[in-house]
Amino acid sequence: MPGPRRRPEVSEETLQRPPAGRVERLAPGLRRVIAPNPSPMTHWGTNSYIVGEGDVAVIDPGPADPAHMRALLAALKKGERVSHIIVTHAHLDHSPLARPLAEATGAPVIAFGDARAGRSAVMERLARAGLAGGGEGVDSAFAPDVVVADGERIAGAGWELEVIHTPGHFGNHLSLAWGEAVFTGDHVMGWASSLVSPPDGDLAQFMESCARLAARKARIFYPGHGAPISDPAARLDWLIAHRRSRGRQIAEALAEAPDTALGLARRIYSDVPEALLPAASRNVFAHLVEMFQKNEVEAEPDLSPGARFRLIARQR
Repeated sequence: MPGPRRRPEVSEETLQRPPAGRVERLAPGLRRVIAPNPSPMTHWGTNSYIVGEGDVAVIDPGPADPAHMRALLAALKKGERVSHIIVTHAHLDHSPLARPLAEATGAPVIAFGDARAGRSAVMERLARAGLAGGGEGVDSAFAPDVVVADGERIAGAGWELEVIHTPGHFGNHLSLAWGEAVFTGDHVMGWASSLVSPPDGDLAQFMESCARLAARKARIFYPGHGAPISDPAARLDWLIAHRRSRGRQIAEALAEAPDTALGLARRIYSDVPEALLPAASRNVFAHLVEMFQKNEVEAEPDLSPGARFRLIARQR
């Protein structure tokens, strides 16, 4: 997303878009097929991964696009079959094709849960109060056949994946460890910072999930969009520092004067076009929710995107 998701530099991968629909071998036992859904939110499109040989797993089938399903099935070698369909999270660019692919192959759809699974208590309260939207589009009808929990293992013929619950970008978001590699969905990407938009996105959860992934010391990350990340530790350091820097900017702005999330976005994202300010204000609100939970700000009249936020003075 331009503005709150943009990195300060343009990466080389942004300038070299791989073609959609073509099967690419990324490593022994790993193929990638990119969905034809490029956009400012999805970069060059959704990365659908095929893990294993013979009986294979498809990670993130992608949007409900018949051409992409044909490309995924065409990527299989003679005699191969899809035995598992795994969805990292229930956004419209990742999960809708799971059901048609399951019907075509007989494979079960596996995920952490439906579109509401994994939400924190504060995000559940915000959702009940009517907060919605502001992201990449929720697949509200998504329902997996098999629900997996953090730490479980999904195994097939010659391959095994460890489930890592990584909420933050989305409550039901999971990552998948495959040896020294991790499939990170939309939690960690190389071309942009992950969108965190309440009530589906939760910044406190996002930071905790970053710390969990950092502790694994993986060799490589395979994200839901964009190129593989060859230095996961450096990328996580950047993401954590980026979020902390934004939090300091918000605190400094509130120290000057109380404001709403939209007002703060106008003051902080001074170079963002007016049309993108609602998205920027969502990012600011995610920080404000975390600060509210830490008792660093108060919200008047209550915690909501339209509230007026005031920094709580600390006694020395």
